[in-house]
Amino acid sequence: MPLIALVIAALAIAVEQFVQWKFGPVGLIALVALTIGVKAKNSLLGGIGAVLLVVLLAQSG
Repeated sequence: MPLIALVIAALAIAVEQFVQWKFGPVGLIALVALTIGVKAKNSLLGGIGAVLLVVLLAQSG
């Protein structure tokens, strides 16, 4: 069980670093908003984070 938690934490950090490298501070804010919205079951905050990430992905492609 601790190994799985360690792998999941490492994966989360890797995703966060990739988003920050690729999309800058706005991408990090969007990822944090999405994460907090999902954990708090706040659909408005999660939706804002998701929309920001989609807009950033659409601009980069």
